[in-house]
Amino acid sequence: MLTLSDSHKIQYGNHPSQYGVLRAPSHQRNSPVIVSIHGGFWRQKYDLDENTPLTIDLTERGYATWNIEYRRTDEIETWKDTCEDVIDAINHLDTLQDEYSLDLSRVILIGHSAGGHLALWAASCIDMSNAEYKKRLITPIKGVVSLAGVADLGKMWTIHTKNNTDSPVSTFVGGTPKEVPDDYHSASPIEQLPLNVKQVLIHGKLDQHVPVDVSIGYHDKASSVDEDIELIILPEAEHFKIVNPDTDEWQTVVEAIQKL
Repeated sequence: MLTLSDSHKIQYGNHPSQYGVLRAPSHQRNSPVIVSIHGGFWRQKYDLDENTPLTIDLTERGYATWNIEYRRTDEIETWKDTCEDVIDAINHLDTLQDEYSLDLSRVILIGHSAGGHLALWAASCIDMSNAEYKKRLITPIKGVVSLAGVADLGKMWTIHTKNNTDSPVSTFVGGTPKEVPDDYHSASPIEQLPLNVKQVLIHGKLDQHVPVDVSIGYHDKASSVDEDIELIILPEAEHFKIVNPDTDEWQTVVEAIQKL
């Protein structure tokens, strides 16, 4: 394992939640970069500390990690604020490149749960030809690893309501699919396909928070439009096992990153 440098908390915007924590291997130049996006259904009580263990593990493996925070539902006016924070955070890597010796030709996005939603959505901002409402992702990316990602907001809302559960999707998007259909279309990764970037979806079959059907449906549609995409279903994994570096399942994530 490589020795880690100190972690650096860096603001990419003026709001207290617009920051990231950068880690890079010590005595290594031109490190590839993993942008880490945490989950928690976009709610303020969850933060980037959820992904700290995995970013430490990845930095020990030779990657620089940019673990980003973003404004969540109690801090925003619309869902676009959250999504644009993620774009701004990724683009901010350009200002960090020289000081921290980052190789921006090798950037991968990795997101868990709602972070998977944000990673996939951010990737859709590379091609802006049909998306006037989006902010452009300037930093090139090699691919996206979605870990139990909320890739289909409409399906996730339906799952919650069928279980008689208040859906955090409604809170994030600003209403139900019937009330704000255009917002669901604009905010949901499945509606942005094709992304024209490599994607790996990793999902536990035992996941009760984001059922595996969400990734299966997204994969099926992505495959139908010839996306370069792989779906890996882990039979013994639930929602959090795939982001725990102490599990065997985590090795599957590491291997997916290495392939990208």
